[in-house]
Amino acid sequence: MTSCSCQSGLSFGDCCGPILAGQPAPTALALMRSRYTAYARGDAAHLAHTLAAEHRAGFDAAEVSAGMRDTQWLGLEIVDTRDGGAEDSTGIVEFIARFRSQGRIGALHERSRFRRDEADGRWVYVDGETRVQPVKKPGRNDPCSCGSGKKFKQCCGRA
Repeated sequence: MTSCSCQSGLSFGDCCGPILAGQPAPTALALMRSRYTAYARGDAAHLAHTLAAEHRAGFDAAEVSAGMRDTQWLGLEIVDTRDGGAEDSTGIVEFIARFRSQGRIGALHERSRFRRDEADGRWVYVDGETRVQPVKKPGRNDPCSCGSGKKFKQCCGRA
């Protein structure tokens, strides 16, 4: 059993796997988690498919894929959710996604907006307010910034 990249505590097959395979996400939060997992797994097709129609023309899958190769996603923290449930038509999910790119550790803090697509009722990502913050590299015995609960030297700090 492989844990899901979104750190829900579930296996990939019981969490984001079915959504990445095409099953509709039941909530805005489930879609957001699946999009994080798509970034972590390099699945640009899922990102394009779950993007609101008015933004798809500007989506460059090749550019996104290139960025995915240079980025290691380290952890996801859900900060807040507003609406986005099974009966809602819109929702907001605020999260912090930690990453390593070009040897630097950072954190993407985003407040994302989602809505149900009028054509088929599926949740889609509309847009988000994003801040990228550099994260100070922890010392060897500090807790790892990815949120694993392990010491940095036993987690992301391994050579």
